[in-house]
Amino acid sequence: MKFFCCDDGRRAAALKNPQVPLNGIEFVEVLDKRDDPPGLRQRLLFVNFLKKLTPTGQAGALSLNNVLIEGGERIKDVRIKSVTAGAAGPAPFNNPEVLVVEVAEPGDFSTYTLRLVEDAARARAQGPGLPDSPFRRPPAGFDPVLSAVDFSFKVLCESDFDCRREETCPPPAAEPLEINYLAKDYASFRQLMLDRMATTAPWWRERNPADLGVALVELLAYVGDYLSYRQDAVATESYLSTARLRSSVRRHARLVDYYIGDGANARVWVHLRVRKGVSNLLLESFRDEKADEVKAAGKKKIFARFLTRVPGTQKVLPIDSAAYGRALEARPQVFEPLHDLPLFEAHNELYFYTWGARECCLPKGATRATLRGRINELKPGHVLVLTEMLGPQTGQKADADPAHRHAVRLVSVTTGEDPVGGRFEEPPTNAPVPVTEITWHTEDALPFPLCVSTLVGTVFHADVSVALGNIVLADHGLRVEGEPLPEVPGPDPALTRVSAREGNSCAAEPLEPTPARYRPRLRGAPLSQAAPFDFKDTNISATAAVRQPSRELLPVVSLDEAGVPERWRPRRDLLASGAAAREFVAEVEEDGVTYLRFGDDRFGSRPAAGARLTATYRVGNGTAGNVGADSLVHFASNDPAFVTDPLNSPLLSVRNPLAAQGGAEPETLERVRQDAPEAFRTQERAVTTDDYAEAARTRCGVEVQRAAASMRWTGSWHTVFVTVDRFGGREVDAGFESELRRCLERYRMAGHDLEVEAPNFVSLEVEMTVCVKHGYLKSDVRRALLEQFSARQLPGGGRGLFHPDNFSFGQPVFLSSLYAAAQSVAGVDSVDITVFGRQGVAGSSGIDAGRLDFGRLEIARLDNDPDFPERGVFKLHVKGGR
Repeated sequence: MKFFCCDDGRRAAALKNPQVPLNGIEFVEVLDKRDDPPGLRQRLLFVNFLKKLTPTGQAGALSLNNVLIEGGERIKDVRIKSVTAGAAGPAPFNNPEVLVVEVAEPGDFSTYTLRLVEDAARARAQGPGLPDSPFRRPPAGFDPVLSAVDFSFKVLCESDFDCRREETCPPPAAEPLEINYLAKDYASFRQLMLDRMATTAPWWRERNPADLGVALVELLAYVGDYLSYRQDAVATESYLSTARLRSSVRRHARLVDYYIGDGANARVWVHLRVRKGVSNLLLESFRDEKADEVKAAGKKKIFARFLTRVPGTQKVLPIDSAAYGRALEARPQVFEPLHDLPLFEAHNELYFYTWGARECCLPKGATRATLRGRINELKPGHVLVLTEMLGPQTGQKADADPAHRHAVRLVSVTTGEDPVGGRFEEPPTNAPVPVTEITWHTEDALPFPLCVSTLVGTVFHADVSVALGNIVLADHGLRVEGEPLPEVPGPDPALTRVSAREGNSCAAEPLEPTPARYRPRLRGAPLSQAAPFDFKDTNISATAAVRQPSRELLPVVSLDEAGVPERWRPRRDLLASGAAAREFVAEVEEDGVTYLRFGDDRFGSRPAAGARLTATYRVGNGTAGNVGADSLVHFASNDPAFVTDPLNSPLLSVRNPLAAQGGAEPETLERVRQDAPEAFRTQERAVTTDDYAEAARTRCGVEVQRAAASMRWTGSWHTVFVTVDRFGGREVDAGFESELRRCLERYRMAGHDLEVEAPNFVSLEVEMTVCVKHGYLKSDVRRALLEQFSARQLPGGGRGLFHPDNFSFGQPVFLSSLYAAAQSVAGVDSVDITVFGRQGVAGSSGIDAGRLDFGRLEIARLDNDPDFPERGVFKLHVKGGR
């Protein structure tokens, strides 16, 4: 038998063992110089031996009849002309270990075998069919294994292939088995194996359950049943219509750019009332963003929490107390503050100042007010909740309307004084009264009129409504700190990938260890889902602060790794994560359990084997967090300033004047199955100018009545100018522009620059003469007409003709609409409009045409505001009447 071996130690043994005087062939060289004549090339063979050869003519020397060359395909019989042994050969091959063999002609490209035999002539006469012939045995003194060597005459010829010969060891052909592919459960697998054993081992007929063979069959049947179930489960999860796992549905939907919603936690404004004399008491919040700062400074982590009502529990609870543990056993809803807040006793309640006027109301749409007193600690960015405290009709606290509460965020605070304010005090004085002027975001404009003072019978109530300070924004979810996760396992040797060896089995193939699957789960549920929030951004209004865009929602969880300062952060997916990014995906299943999925060192980093991770996350999500107003009554903290003496804490009470909002349940799988297949049809990019305008109006979640876009070449690229008409004619300020640009960025085409502009308002000038019917008061008709042609919200709920929301881009103004509006006022007998055109533009009258036309980016405006006459003027002449 001929073996193929990777390590041949026979040559080394023949050389190192002096007690065995055997010689043998080491290798063969073919003399083939490119400069030699063609008749001389490949004619000399230099056979190198392990030991010295005996010179020709001596006993034991090799002669012409001892060398035999076999093989060949086209040239089969290669005749040997001469054999010269030892130092008698030509230089530089006059080596005592070299045998020079000269052939009559070179062989072909096939492999030949040079063999040392006893009698080459007789061996050649017998032919190669008798390998065991005594004439083919090696001469005396030569190793039987090392007396033959394979070589090629064309070894120096040009070739594109490796000269090393590949040895293949194909596996034996397996006998095909008859397999019943309908076997899918334990019983059918068991029967299948017993039937097979009856064919392969007919002598084994044991069927006793206690028999070892039967036990093995049943064990394998159990494993097959489990694997069959897993196979069916994988097939089930492979399709959106049949998948049962929420993680599978999420991945199917992501293929068509559909993000499945895992719900959202709720946010609420919380009012904290502190004791008298408290000033600048800091309420600290602990967020993940502060973790590195707290750790570097060596500070203690301060936590604060607000709990819904738990009967029989005190209002202030130390976090490490037994009372707090008992309160949590009652499963209240827990909220935590989103930002730090300094607390002041003066901010418990702030009172409006009406400059001596009585029976006053803040109108709907108000964005400014005056507070009594010099409130120096009130800063832009603070939030106030305007609250009705008494019923305006009765003056009773129980009759206050809970719906008349509204949160506003301040953009400016100015202190001053009323020099004659003392005259309105009881008793009157000549001293000035300090006041504080406040202005809040236009997005927080009052959605209803708010009564400030009222007269009930003969009793005057000055503080029907107040502004509550010490307001902090909190969101739903209880923090779980440092939950240990299972240790990251190392590669499983049983799963090591071994490449199939083809050809030379001696070539070392690198092993590919398969990382063990690491998908830890969190013990707490449901995991909070929240949008990132930065309260330091003063451009965010109170209305926007409680609003969480669905595409910005992320699971509130982070991971710490022992000995590594950088934290692991959550992402919605890992498609945009780099190979070294310490990011992961939190996948929530239908039962609320959360599993953590890591990257593969290509899309996201994979935790190193042996790493120990701890999870910090929050539990609380969905509509359960949408608690009603005045539901939060307990405060828990580990801050000594609040809980050292809970019964005498500087914090008197906590409450939420407004209901929590924003909590949403996870999207149902059936909803995903219906909506996801249509997701790819949704236009998610802005190609034309109409696409930009449509995205600004309908997809950005900002209050835009209408938008128009135009594209211009600005010298180096195309710039899209988006002109926005906001509801109520509000200004396109920096905060609104930043929010809109951030939204439009996801729709912007590459190569397009983006600019947001305010509309081009065109001021109008209208002059009207009205004749009043007999019996009507001229002043009443005049007041009604001015309201009808105003740009304000009317008391009855309607809008004036020139309200900003009545006109938008390019919308014409018809003269007939002015006549109709005037005639609708009771007491108007006749109307004559003498001026109807653009303000200050000669020849722009629309009386003859009956209409005023405007350009694509122009909007008609007539505010009739004496402070801003450039915004349009309405002149009214009233005749007749009383």
